[in-house]
Amino acid sequence: MTLSRVAIIKVPFDLGAGTRGASLGPDCLLQEAGLTDKLNSLFVPYEIAGEVGVPAIAGTATEAFDPAQLPPNLKHIAEVYAMSDSLAEHVSAAAASGAFPLVLGGDHSIAIGTIAGLAEHYANMGVIWFDAHSDMNTEHTSPSGNIHGMSLGISLGRGYEPLTKLRGICPKIKPEHVAIIGARSLDPDEKQFIRSLGVACYTMHDIDRMGIAKVMDEVIRRMQRETDGVHISFDIDSVDPREAPGTGTPVKGGLSYREAHLAMELLYQSGIATSAELVEVNPSLDQGLKTATLAVELIGSLLGDQIL
Repeated sequence: MTLSRVAIIKVPFDLGAGTRGASLGPDCLLQEAGLTDKLNSLFVPYEIAGEVGVPAIAGTATEAFDPAQLPPNLKHIAEVYAMSDSLAEHVSAAAASGAFPLVLGGDHSIAIGTIAGLAEHYANMGVIWFDAHSDMNTEHTSPSGNIHGMSLGISLGRGYEPLTKLRGICPKIKPEHVAIIGARSLDPDEKQFIRSLGVACYTMHDIDRMGIAKVMDEVIRRMQRETDGVHISFDIDSVDPREAPGTGTPVKGGLSYREAHLAMELLYQSGIATSAELVEVNPSLDQGLKTATLAVELIGSLLGDQIL
């Protein structure tokens, strides 16, 4: 992977989740956990290319929708929509400039905007979705109404129409160009949707059986054949909570420390990644800086940090 420049976009937004605190993630990664030091040590040129959060969207969030017309099971939909639209613009501009967009969340609802912005530049974009969950619920199937559990489904064209049609492209990505890695908590309707579309979903059972190296080899080879760009969407809850306790929806039995790093290292070696986002680090739930430090290390591995 040759990086001319990394464009960091901060998204201190957590209204898509049921637990507040992920909005603290971007600044924690950059300042306290040392992401800028990591990038400097790797001689990776970077810039802070923008920030999208609640203050930035407050003026437009309430104008986007008539509250009386909103589905009852979509929490903070106006704010999520305004955030997604603004983020898509930032990501699209970064991609157009030739930079590598690196989006720091925030909860996983931000992927709606990230993928929408990237879809303006890639006709056959691949998405590798590291997550304990598949995030394919809709307003009709979600047990919680939290939109961070719907973001991948929305990007595939499933769900609330104003979000699926954000910026005029629907769907943003094709099911055959998606790979979910690390799943271990799927709702019944999500399972049915995954099977019906034929989305490649490597659960922890698959990783236990095959090994993370073989999983990544399969995913990378398919992305190399079929896509014109690959976005890495990494939810820190894909990692086992013993290693990453600072997240709002932990599920035991996740990726080990080395499995997560090897996945990032293999992606770097393959050179396929054209953008990335790291989400759901919640410093208010962390044990010291354990989760944030791991997140910075994983970003480092994706961008070229190697043992030797």
